[in-house]
Amino acid sequence: MQHIRNAVQQFLKTQPPARIIAIGFALLILCGAALLMLPFSVHPGVHITPLNALFTSTSAVCVTGLVVVDTGDTFSLFGQLVIAVLIQIGGLGVASIGMGLALVTGRRISLKGRSLVREALNVENLNGMVKLVRAVLLMTVLCEAAGAVLSFPAFARDHMPLRAVWLSIFHSIASFNNAGFDALGGGTSLIPYRDDLLLNIVTDALVIVGGIGFMVILDVGRCRGNFRKMSFHTKVVLSTTAVLLFGGMALLQLTDGLGWMTAFFQSMTARTAGFCTVDFSTLSNAGLLVIMLLMFIGASPGSTGGGIKTTTFFVLMQQVRSIFSKRRLGAFHRRLPDAALPKAATITLMGIIVVLGGTFGLCILEPETDFVRLLFEQISAYSTSGLSTGITAGLCAGSRVLLILTMFIGRVGAVTLLSLWVERPEPTARYTEEAITIG
Repeated sequence: MQHIRNAVQQFLKTQPPARIIAIGFALLILCGAALLMLPFSVHPGVHITPLNALFTSTSAVCVTGLVVVDTGDTFSLFGQLVIAVLIQIGGLGVASIGMGLALVTGRRISLKGRSLVREALNVENLNGMVKLVRAVLLMTVLCEAAGAVLSFPAFARDHMPLRAVWLSIFHSIASFNNAGFDALGGGTSLIPYRDDLLLNIVTDALVIVGGIGFMVILDVGRCRGNFRKMSFHTKVVLSTTAVLLFGGMALLQLTDGLGWMTAFFQSMTARTAGFCTVDFSTLSNAGLLVIMLLMFIGASPGSTGGGIKTTTFFVLMQQVRSIFSKRRLGAFHRRLPDAALPKAATITLMGIIVVLGGTFGLCILEPETDFVRLLFEQISAYSTSGLSTGITAGLCAGSRVLLILTMFIGRVGAVTLLSLWVERPEPTARYTEEAITIG
């Protein structure tokens, strides 16, 4: 046993942080699937296949929310607890949870461990990693506890007290981690609570706070809400988030006339949250297009959400603006680094390739299903949003496997996955430069 442990430790020491994180997510998904297949993880008389258990575990770890079986109707309290734990670990990251446990037990954090957390939280340097993890974990506990307390009155009206307590806790965890799972049963998500003002506000707040990124939350707290004192990154995230939220709300109100509160909720939930208070199969094609665009952009770096990220979208829009205005790439009296645009373009292009490739596969596997719905499903899986027009449970085994892979790519990152297995040093030789015609 000691020999195996030493071999594992030696292997981990030689691997780049991103590869270890990807392997960690994969192992967590497999462990979660195994736990969900246990007899006492489901209600009596209910059977779950290995593929459905794997799909559910992947959706939970990747904080997506797509389901092929209803969570409340299929899984027992133990099974729902497993899903909640998977969501929590998947949202915060395997490395962050691992460091948190090490801090609780009083163990010293190695340089490798700090590097893993830096990669997981998408921060620039290793300074203050231990303090950062403590702050992130404390922030998570406080937000989820407050969310559970404030959600309780809504669920207590329809359920027994103990059941309402669990639903509040589960909903708070799923909301803060932008997961989109619900344990209510009936496959209705939050549609019965469409007009519940308090639950709508609480869910909106949890999703938005979880989706803007931990570094942004800490910076806002440090600056006590003074926008001028905030970092450039925080200003970009907050301004882009506001534009997307209210812009999406206005467009959805224009296309489908949902009502302002309902339109805002759908604009918010498209930011990779996965909850819904309307049946998406009833939305117009224009409304679905708005949701797909919001899903593809997603949340912000270092958050619990997915998508290409708000900062990526911001950089691309600034490039368009700079072309027309003949100004340098930047905003808020700051210039963006030269490497920002190539990175943003690469992330966006890889996202488009994954979405189009996955949609092409779904079209072949599901020839009878409407193209718009298949595209919507693929974008939802890639962005780890979890929204659906209701076709997920009816997909064939091949389509489910394809969506499992898409969710994993969306959580880890397509660019990251490609770079994991290619360790080639940058060439020193340079070819002669020659221009080509573009556009």
